[in-house]
Amino acid sequence: MAATIKGTIQVEGKEITVTNPEKLLWPEAGITKMDYLQKLTALAPYLLRYCQNRYLTTIRYPNGIHGKSFYQKAVPQPTPSFVKTALLGDVNYVHLDSLPTLLWLGNLACLEFHPSFHFINDALPAEWIVDIDPSLEEEPRMMQAALLVGEALDRMGIEAVPKTSGATGIQIWIPIQHGYTFDEVRTVGKFLGSYLVKKYPNLFTIERLKKNRGDLIYIDYLQHWHGKTLSAPYTPRARVHAAVSTPLRWAELHNCKASDFTLHTIASRLSSTGDLIAQVKPQSLEQILTLLR
Repeated sequence: MAATIKGTIQVEGKEITVTNPEKLLWPEAGITKMDYLQKLTALAPYLLRYCQNRYLTTIRYPNGIHGKSFYQKAVPQPTPSFVKTALLGDVNYVHLDSLPTLLWLGNLACLEFHPSFHFINDALPAEWIVDIDPSLEEEPRMMQAALLVGEALDRMGIEAVPKTSGATGIQIWIPIQHGYTFDEVRTVGKFLGSYLVKKYPNLFTIERLKKNRGDLIYIDYLQHWHGKTLSAPYTPRARVHAAVSTPLRWAELHNCKASDFTLHTIASRLSSTGDLIAQVKPQSLEQILTLLR
């Protein structure tokens, strides 16, 4: 059995144990665990914004992206005293609200961060997200599809920000005024999806079963619901290129792919763009909801 190398780091007055700092988590990208913790530190001001005050699910890869993985909902044990938790149903989740907690999770090889769509102790959605997913392994139309969703939202008077999932999909992120219910948001999502399917029947579908979608791109308006999760803006993904889920300007969709935005490049990008989502004011859905009512 190989010996475990262990050390500690001090972050914001908290002591964090780091095990096997030289273990390769993303071999092709050359990212070790210690590299990862350094990159998480740079991402923290952005990633924490979308994970704090939410119920967090992580995906852990103890032996790197090519090893076995598992979803972690309940807070890992043993838990340092500085880690806050939040109970939902019978699961005690991590409340990711600080850099020490983020680095503790990073040391546990939590490579992906998936927060709830709602805040802790709140039954209402924190934002509205339209998730679009390919049905094919390789889908060159994804960026075009995202642009068409954006155009439809623009006609509805709704400002939004596209983001790469970091995997195969694209998510359209709409900051919304607080007070709408999940039912109301789902109603608008169904209307949007149905409109796009009718207008572009050879491109979009709202068919839930993948086996019935053919080569159509799925507009998933059902995923956005209480208790469900989605990849956070700025979360790394367990992909060969070490992709990061990255908000984009609409014009960038004409000439980019998810693998362009990685743990190696995200810090320099953020230094020039800032957080594109935070630059959009919360949107009103009243006009479209009044129409649908």
